[in-house]
Amino acid sequence: MPGTAAATSWDHVADWYDKLVGDEGTDYHRHVVLPAALRLLDPQPSERVLDLCCGQGVLCRQLALTPVGQVVGVDASPSLIEAAKQRGGGPKLRYFVADARKLGDLANGTFDGVACVMAVHDLEDIEATFRSMAAALCPGGRAVLVFMHPCFRVPRQSSWGWDDQQKSQYRRLDRYFSPMTIPISTHPGSDPSTHTLFFHRPLSAYVNALGAAGLGVVTCEELLSHHKSEPGGHSRGENRSRQEFPVFLALKAVKLPD
Repeated sequence: MPGTAAATSWDHVADWYDKLVGDEGTDYHRHVVLPAALRLLDPQPSERVLDLCCGQGVLCRQLALTPVGQVVGVDASPSLIEAAKQRGGGPKLRYFVADARKLGDLANGTFDGVACVMAVHDLEDIEATFRSMAAALCPGGRAVLVFMHPCFRVPRQSSWGWDDQQKSQYRRLDRYFSPMTIPISTHPGSDPSTHTLFFHRPLSAYVNALGAAGLGVVTCEELLSHHKSEPGGHSRGENRSRQEFPVFLALKAVKLPD
């Protein structure tokens, strides 16, 4: 999902991303990411929820199906906000073009929940973003993040391998602790020059930045793949490894008293 500054906005890949996600999300969205986000947000009647870096509104549309009172989606990409509006979702939804670091009138302490789903690793300045989240939340409000697991999913620095002797699939990790900015090609094979940026940082960076913004982590869920291998020589090892190495990390934090 899109970032917050000119260098990280996904406006230049908005059409591709809108088609990729569609009305209900990708396979991982539908089966893993969105169910976790909704479960942790636990939207209640009459509550207001802010979806930060909402992209083309896939989570917003799911939230609008719950008893929640109002859903507000913001994104730095005007094209993705327009795509979100075009996809509809009902009278509960409102969309705005906004920088996640500077929410303006939305940083008013009136939201019961704030979500940032599959976007935080696309943001260079998480400290300012988390301060914005805290400013938007009412006292005791909850913030939910779902993102690529920083311990096991590092683009270009992590991969699967197969051990013939042990008959097992393992996860190889070449780098983890060092922060990295990694270009990600959005059209591999057709237009490799079109890319977005992935900002890898260790897990401690997220937890510490949340705490510094006045958001205390109360729940951590490590989300596993739902995929299953077809029967074959490696299927048992592959399926076992999927239950050991999480794909995504979900954090729930609450706004602490001043």
